[in-house]
Amino acid sequence: MKVDILAFGAHPDDVELGAGATIAKEVANGKTVVIVDLTKGELGTRGTEHTRKAEAEDAKNILGVAARENLDFADGFFTNDKQHQLEVIKMIRKYQPEIVLCNAIDDRHIDHGKASKLVSDACFLSGLLKIETEIEGKPQEKWRPKQVYHYIQWKHIEPDFVVDVSDFIDIKMKSVLAYKTQFYNPDSNEPQTPISSKNFTDSIIYRARDLGRLINSEYAEGFTVERFAAVNSLFDLK
Repeated sequence: MKVDILAFGAHPDDVELGAGATIAKEVANGKTVVIVDLTKGELGTRGTEHTRKAEAEDAKNILGVAARENLDFADGFFTNDKQHQLEVIKMIRKYQPEIVLCNAIDDRHIDHGKASKLVSDACFLSGLLKIETEIEGKPQEKWRPKQVYHYIQWKHIEPDFVVDVSDFIDIKMKSVLAYKTQFYNPDSNEPQTPISSKNFTDSIIYRARDLGRLINSEYAEGFTVERFAAVNSLFDLK
């Protein structure tokens, strides 16, 4: 299946938190999106890998993405080495995306920065003819995405561009809150974590609102780029 966008996250919920509204908007515009989670999030303080799996499936359906896969890397301990790069390359070649979305280049959770570099490196390597991979016994063709964009997570990072997602913030929040074990629930007996506070849930909205304010819209999501963003005309900019 060839897709328009392949979105990677170190953990289930990373993609929703960083780019959920943008993905919902692109799906509404007729684009095909697939999500690939690198780990099951098994080291998370709250919930289990089994509850996280069910929550990820619910979030997938809310966003309307075509498929969701999990590479079952070790949460907290995966590395940017040949073994892991080849598994990511297989996903890139399987789905042949025009655009790849991936974790923030630097963040509070060590897996986010690692995943960012791992996916970015794999996007380059995936375009090399002499790297041979196969899926289900069939050889894959080389493929390099046209663009790699990094969504923004815990840390405040100045975006290189923002997407107006004013009509899709509600879908984003619904997809995020599908992770019932992870986020704010006053009735939960689970241990408290930085992302289970009401302040964190509120921050998803006020960050998007602040980015929206800066472009004269209600809500926006920000991304960073690996190379200059190009336009055909000055009038392409909103």
